Amino acid sequence: MRAVLLLAASLIATGAPAQTVRAPMRPPAAPPPQPPVNPADRHGIVAVVNGDVISGADVDNRRRLFALSTGMPVTPDILNRLTAQVTRQLIDERLRLQEVQRRKIIVSDQDIAAAIGQIESRNRMPAGTLRHRLEADGVSFRTLVDQIRVQIGWMRVLREELGDRTNVSDADIAAREAMLKAQTGQPEYRVSEIFIPVDDPAHEAGAQNFADAVIQQLRSGASFAVVAAQFSQSQTALDGGDLGWVQLSQLDPQEARVVSEMPEGAVSNPIRVAGGFSVVSLRGKRQVGNDPATMLSVREVFLPFSTTLDPANPTEQQKQTLLRAKQISATAHSCDAIEEANRAAGNVRPTDPGEVRLEGLGSPQLRTLLASLPVAKPSQPLVSPDGIVVMMVCSRDVKNLGIPSKSEIADRIVEERAELEARQLQRELRRRAVIEMRSGGA
Repeated sequence: MRAVLLLAASLIATGAPAQTVRAPMRPPAAPPPQPPVNPADRHGIVAVVNGDVISGADVDNRRRLFALSTGMPVTPDILNRLTAQVTRQLIDERLRLQEVQRRKIIVSDQDIAAAIGQIESRNRMPAGTLRHRLEADGVSFRTLVDQIRVQIGWMRVLREELGDRTNVSDADIAAREAMLKAQTGQPEYRVSEIFIPVDDPAHEAGAQNFADAVIQQLRSGASFAVVAAQFSQSQTALDGGDLGWVQLSQLDPQEARVVSEMPEGAVSNPIRVAGGFSVVSLRGKRQVGNDPATMLSVREVFLPFSTTLDPANPTEQQKQTLLRAKQISATAHSCDAIEEANRAAGNVRPTDPGEVRLEGLGSPQLRTLLASLPVAKPSQPLVSPDGIVVMMVCSRDVKNLGIPSKSEIADRIVEERAELEARQLQRELRRRAVIEMRSGGA
């Protein structure tokens, strides 16, 4: 269950059909004052935002979703430690939703269903599985639906605000290309961040304690993208905390000092920066203009088991499935044949995972397999508890990803413009808001 939630939550930030947003610099954080609250009474009121109620049930569901997503035990102590950050997030989301509604932007049930369908498809889950698994763990499915609705609507608000600024001129692209050329050979870093604001000095200790709890879970294996999507208060949360490739001059000076000394894959201690605390992870280092990568086109066929595999006592169906997998491995000689075999198996999982960077695969065993597998030759059957996979490499190319294409440069420029617009609009929404905090009772 934890693995499913990690994947699903990390895709919430990107599953909607909207422009994602990254930012090289952090906005100053100034959320409204928020004293500690205790939503023990699920029917009580935690906050009123411009007349809209955030209930104890809203806070409790989001706390539980986060705890399950990161592998935290769902205990009263853990849930109470999450309360302040969850409440802040829900207030910001409510402000965004009100702006969506004020502009009469419609996020339809079909939009929500499509986003959830993408989450399930990318996680190779049958339709409806996510709802059942969340509700089995005591999390209302409406919590996920509401989060997706706000994210889709907010992206559409930003597109409205940008207007013609989504069009990037040839001159803009040429200027960015010249800048990158001048920086060739300089070091840059792939950084992800989680930003935890401190809006009142009296809340600093609580924010640091929360940061410490988050770091403990990250170092225990929780997905950085999930935690960022759920709790980072920077706009980069919508992209799993990903800042992209940045130079040290683009970071807060305290962050830059830590990043320059970190090994790849490490998670920092809390870094005190302007407006709050930052937790960063270093995902990679390279020189500007030099990032060789082995890019693969892959196809796979998935043959599901009807029950979970007991290796010591396989069922007849599982034995027959293994025989079928061995037959495919022996007879398939093209990626078209693998695609056809997956269709015959019901397309339970997508046959094409998209372009894959070999060096970026998290599993050493899978990297070794795909690095050594000849093109157009099927792998041996790969057995898991829920089924068997046969994989094939369709192509293998070495590319220099350090040189962005014109379209990638244009996308990044639009993302930066959208990030700046998001900061300004969020600050204005907070400034105009009437927010009444409650203690959890009606």
